[in-house]
Amino acid sequence: MTQSLNAQTHAWLKVFAVSARHLSFTRAAEELHVTTGAVSQQIKQLEERLGFRLFRRLPRQLALTEEGERLAGVVSQAYEAVGLEVDRLRGGVMSGVLRLRCLPSFLAKWLMPRLPRLQARFPDIDLHITAEDSNLSLLDGGYDLAIDLNDGHYPGLQTTALIDEKIFAVCSPQLLRRRPPLTHPEALGYYPLLHDVTAWRGSHDYAEWEHYLGAIGGERVNVRRGYTFNRNQLTVEAAIAGMGVAIARRTLIGDELASGRLIAPFAGSVATGKRYGLVYQQGALDDRRVQAVHDWLEEEARRSQETASLSGAVD
Repeated sequence: MTQSLNAQTHAWLKVFAVSARHLSFTRAAEELHVTTGAVSQQIKQLEERLGFRLFRRLPRQLALTEEGERLAGVVSQAYEAVGLEVDRLRGGVMSGVLRLRCLPSFLAKWLMPRLPRLQARFPDIDLHITAEDSNLSLLDGGYDLAIDLNDGHYPGLQTTALIDEKIFAVCSPQLLRRRPPLTHPEALGYYPLLHDVTAWRGSHDYAEWEHYLGAIGGERVNVRRGYTFNRNQLTVEAAIAGMGVAIARRTLIGDELASGRLIAPFAGSVATGKRYGLVYQQGALDDRRVQAVHDWLEEEARRSQETASLSGAVD
């Protein structure tokens, strides 16, 4: 079979890899700078060449077939290996220490599960990670890259946006069995509320709930009650324990929703105007190691948002 993969087939596989990542011929065409029709035609030719279908064409989206999923995994690994080898050939193995400062919640819930991929991509970079809250100064220069949650304004520093954060209410399914149903925001008056008092830099104790309810028409709900915590993850754990309704950040809550430990009683999410972003000193990206990890994090963030959108996460 390997001998039958000629240059044309390899070109089609590249188109397939991009299409599988986006699950969209239109978005694949945008990345590849070709027409949607050209992408669709090349995928059809590849399917004919291989003898099996790669995608199921649904009314409003694409889905990989079982064969497509298996091939996508192999192709993705192959391109990852090619990228690593190209980096090695361009300038030798990148090695040494890179200091990364990150918010504890983002580190634990988003970055940690992805670190094995970073390790595989750059095995000779020694990452020194420090978990610190966003209210600590970023001006001390004790890092190469930092991941922070704010409005993107950092005087004297350079920034790269990663993920725009959105919030929504979550609670344990068991909590709903003991109180009136959450069919509308005002029903929250019958439930304890769980507060993150460090929601974002400069916020007051009840800022998240006030912002959220103001956006969904629940202004009359008294939010100045309930339990307060100084970490978002603590409010989430309290919600899992059935203590009340918490405000969840879309980027950090996927596992709890997928497992059914938490549910989102109201449809939709609310933009906060805050975003997770990379922060670094002027000239930091002149270091190839910093540039490489910066670009990797940016790519992972993009994939994360695409996956959340396609999986039906609250949006």
